[in-house]
Parts: sequence; structure tokens; C-alpha cells
Amino acid sequence: MLKGIHPAISPVLLKTLAEMGHGDELVFADAHFPAHQLHHNVIRADGLTIATLLEAITPLFEFDQYVECPLAMMSAVSGDTLDPSVEQRYLNAIGKVNGSAPSVERVERFAFYERAKNAYAVVITGELAKYGNIIVKKGVTPTA
Repeated sequence: MLKGIHPAISPVLLKTLAEMGHGDELVFADAHFPAHQLHHNVIRADGLTIATLLEAITPLFEFDQYVECPLAMMSAVSGDTLDPSVEQRYLNAIGKVNGSAPSVERVERFAFYERAKNAYAVVITGELAKYGNIIVKKGVTPTA
């Protein structure tokens, strides 16, 4: 174990976060997400919720400050509904560490899948919430 690193962050996830450059995206996917079909770099985080992982990475991760929405979540498919508490749990997890959370954009389902294909990696979690997937875009880490 390392001091100051949340125990939910696996060595593989920590390495991935360190390797990512500004503008790279990371998908935190729910347990139902077709991660292995869409991406070659899949990290397993079974049993962990996305809110737990967001809270864990936020002290280590600068969200992209040069885009309007450095967070993206899937829009509901026509005829379906979103549970607003899912997004709120994620924003609260980030806000616990940062004091506030960046803006979230909603992305159509298949556009979300296409964006996930181009992400740096996909982290498959134990999240069970419907439409629980979120993409985070890494920003430039301040040096001073």
C-alpha cells in the first residue's frame, strides 16, 4: 500500500492514471457495459461503485479545465428514464474532495459507445445503476 492512495485504486488503475495525458478520457463503466467488446484496455474493479472510484481518483486527477464538460454520461434511450440520483452521487463523490464538481454532458447511447472506443481505458465496476457509466477527461496538472 501507498500512503495517501485510496485503497480502491488498484495498481493497474494507478498506473493508467499516471500514463494518461491531458485530454485523454477514462470510462468508469457499470457492470453491464460491453467493455471487452468495445476496448482492448479494460481494467476490472468488480465490487466497487463508480462513486467510490470517483472519490478515490479525484485527489490524483485533474479534470480538463479547457472543455465545457469534462464529464460525460449516457442519455436515456427513448422511452426510458434516468434516475437523477445516479449523477448526483457521482457529483457528490467528486465534490467531497474538490468542493465542487465539473459539468456533465449527456451523450446518446451509441455516441457514448463510440467515445468509449477512443478512451484511454475502460474500468469495469460493480456499479448496478442503470445508465451508470461516466467518462472523465483528464486535464493539465498544475505544477506550482
